[in-house]
Amino acid sequence: MQTNLEQYILNMGKMAKDASRKISIASSQKKQEILIYLAELLRKEANSILAENAKDLENAHKKQMDAPRIDRLRLSEQSVEDMAKSCLFVANLPDPIGAMIEQHKEASGILVGRMQIPLGVIAMIYESRPNVTIDAAILCLKAGNAVILRGGSEAYHSNLILAQLLQKALEACNFPKECVQMVEVTERESIWELCKLYQYIDVIIPRGGEEMVRAIAKNATMPVLKHDKGVPHAFIDSCADLQKAVNIVHNAKVQRPGVCNALEAVLVHEKIAETFLPMLASKLEADKVLFHACPASLPFLGKNVDPIQEQHKGHEFSALELAVLIVKDIDEALDYIYTYGSNHTEIICTNNYQHAQRFLREADAAMVAVNASSRFNDGGQLGLGAEIGISTSKLHAYGPMGVNELTSSKFVVYGDGQIRQ
Repeated sequence: MQTNLEQYILNMGKMAKDASRKISIASSQKKQEILIYLAELLRKEANSILAENAKDLENAHKKQMDAPRIDRLRLSEQSVEDMAKSCLFVANLPDPIGAMIEQHKEASGILVGRMQIPLGVIAMIYESRPNVTIDAAILCLKAGNAVILRGGSEAYHSNLILAQLLQKALEACNFPKECVQMVEVTERESIWELCKLYQYIDVIIPRGGEEMVRAIAKNATMPVLKHDKGVPHAFIDSCADLQKAVNIVHNAKVQRPGVCNALEAVLVHEKIAETFLPMLASKLEADKVLFHACPASLPFLGKNVDPIQEQHKGHEFSALELAVLIVKDIDEALDYIYTYGSNHTEIICTNNYQHAQRFLREADAAMVAVNASSRFNDGGQLGLGAEIGISTSKLHAYGPMGVNELTSSKFVVYGDGQIRQ
């Protein structure tokens, strides 16, 4: 079986590399045509998509998968419609391929520029969310890349039908279906086989659990763009609007607790803790949020609270749990984030301009926000239309990765007979 699996993945790599030549030179109009056709297919086949998703959900319940993972797995009529809308949004984005980023003239007389180009072949390894199949593929296609998708076994049926629709759209528009391929085996060894294919795969993007991401980063023979764990913090400053801060924390924690941009810790300035924390406990009580509280904050957080342990700090709960600590000032808050942050998302609630600007500069994260929910760290919310992941490493991108982040650039030179002296 290992030999067969190795050959299967190797063939996918070869076909993706060949297909990437075709999609890399596709006109803006042709790429737009593929994505518009795909949007029509998604709407037409919505019932079939939901029927396949129901199979995955049934299996998930049989395996007693936890609620946040089931939430990430579930599709609805609205989520299928959202996928179709993402196709249309991305279709109408400016095409970056072939664009000249900059040009200047050298003393020799040559005109030097940088042209945006596709990355080539992207391998996307992800868990749970079936919508990632569509988001990843449409962004790759728009940026002129071929993509190999390896979704989690828990979303097997959902991912498979979505991949089939992607290939159907490609073939209908006279492009090789191998521009988008889905690994249809569930053996974990398929991931490690993908990691070997440096000669065919230009970059690999893992999106899922921390353990999986680290293992891929360790084993990959090509560059890795990591979508690592998300441990967002909120610092509630002494001069924050407390009611706005309560609403922000509630949204950031409760709206979708199982996602990577959900809030995991609140740092509260000591001057407002006695007032703010009971307000926060009252707001989150109905949602049964469990607080892991430092000794100073314990008396203010009601009954659904336990003492914080070291393992709670820097932990991605992905559940209705929240670490709460009182800090003496912004310096202590930034020190805590430096120690326990994950470079994903950090927010501050404050009406102090100097504190806001300092936090924006010093908090090291892919998105830093003032008086706004951590849930905005999302490609769709930040104007990208969709995202292939949120990069928590700074090379080659930092933050949500849209079309432009799936390109590179090359130098182009225009001359008129110049030779080097």
